[in-house]
Amino acid sequence: SPPNYSPILHPDKALTRRNYAIDRMVAEKKVTVAHGEEAKLHPIKLVEKQRPNELAPYFVEELRRYLEKKYGTSAVHEGGLKVYSTLNVEMQKAANAAIRAGTREYDKRHGWRGADRNLIDEGVEDVESAELPDWKLPIRTNDIVPGIVLDPAKNGAAAVKIGGYQALLTPQDIAWTKAKVASDILKRGDVALFMIRSMNPAERKVEVSLEQKPNIQAAFGAIQPQTGEVKAMVGGYDFDESKFNRATQAMRQTGSSFKPLVYAAAVDNGLRPDDTIVDAPVSFGGYSPGNYDGKFKGTIPIRQAFAESRNIPAVKTLAKLGVQNLIPYVRRFGITSRIEPVLPIALGAADVTLMEMVSAYSTFPNDGVRVIPQTILRVTDYEGNVLEENLPELRDVIPAETARIMVDLMQEPVRFPGGTSTKAQELKRPVAGKTGTTNDFTDAWFIGYTPSLVAGAWIGFDEKVTLGDKETGGKAALPMWIDFMKEVYKDKPVEQFDTTPKAITALVK
Repeated sequence: SPPNYSPILHPDKALTRRNYAIDRMVAEKKVTVAHGEEAKLHPIKLVEKQRPNELAPYFVEELRRYLEKKYGTSAVHEGGLKVYSTLNVEMQKAANAAIRAGTREYDKRHGWRGADRNLIDEGVEDVESAELPDWKLPIRTNDIVPGIVLDPAKNGAAAVKIGGYQALLTPQDIAWTKAKVASDILKRGDVALFMIRSMNPAERKVEVSLEQKPNIQAAFGAIQPQTGEVKAMVGGYDFDESKFNRATQAMRQTGSSFKPLVYAAAVDNGLRPDDTIVDAPVSFGGYSPGNYDGKFKGTIPIRQAFAESRNIPAVKTLAKLGVQNLIPYVRRFGITSRIEPVLPIALGAADVTLMEMVSAYSTFPNDGVRVIPQTILRVTDYEGNVLEENLPELRDVIPAETARIMVDLMQEPVRFPGGTSTKAQELKRPVAGKTGTTNDFTDAWFIGYTPSLVAGAWIGFDEKVTLGDKETGGKAALPMWIDFMKEVYKDKPVEQFDTTPKAITALVK
């Protein structure tokens, strides 16, 4: 059968078959003997099949829906439209990698769930000859692909077949499962996922580590604040399994990532980062907010309250402002979701989409101006006529002075000892942002920015169940944001925020 001669699965058989075909061509006098012998000297070269929608499937789906609504299905699929998007390929790759790494890291913290299936249990006796559909595509380093366990206890390791390659799964390769040896968690015929760490095509061997498909979801979005251009978007772990875009469609509670909007309103009303506030038990009617750590720190600066994400100071700040005053204020930031006029919104009780929050944050590094997010720059027909050209749409949201004070304040979670985002110091550049963690740890967020890029990460289950104890925004979401920023800025000069007292004073004058 054709699979038996697949150059991916059986390169030796494929080469023999190829040479047989050349010999037949010589015998039929279709080519000369010399040409035939020369052709057999060349190895088989594979042209990798393009993997559809691999780079930015959620972003492309957003474009498709918009274009079909505006121009019609036939025009989009048959009309030869040329669409110029805002997507940045390298940023999108970085976002993809960050989401995959972050979801896998979270998933592994919560243990091994077992092999996906077992071929012997399904009636397959000769597992050595078994083939899996995923092996039809060439295998690449860093791919995560299914493999078949042939021998779970071969000299302390497990012998695994992956396509036309063989691998030995050592105890180090399964360390995250807490199992001492592979035979403790795997048996002959098991089908499991493996990451290809290195390849030796000549010997048909690969080095692998054990993986499992995360049952968690995550989303990511990045916007250039000066233009509103969406540079990267990830709406979930696997587009083929779920086309629901969690960056634009999922309404989730934001947790403390909503606090910057509360404090911005307070700054507009005269609050300053060095002012003090009392972090102590308080009750508003029947509502008594508490802090994450269950402690109270007494009189502390606003900077510390924000850096440590103290809940009581945030609720007190909103109570002083007035809930009814905050709702129209946050609408200016582009928040369109329904917001109940209750004090817990200071702690992120409102359901908002990730891209709404990323767009709202883009106001701060852009001196108080929010640029409406856009994914399309221009659309032309097949003759080159411009059908649509989108220029930045600006909205004045807050005074530049307020924006710069907030940028200064929003650096505190990173630079303040005990701040919720000190991990981001490893970027070795000024960054600002805020974590978000909801009740029962159902959602974890981090949204942050440099002077020229705003990005947000969210992780959670679609069913809104707990992520697990202490799975905070700083633990579950921030690492994805850091991975993304590391890749985006790895060769870029350090950018500085202009938040000096002199710069802020100059704005006032």
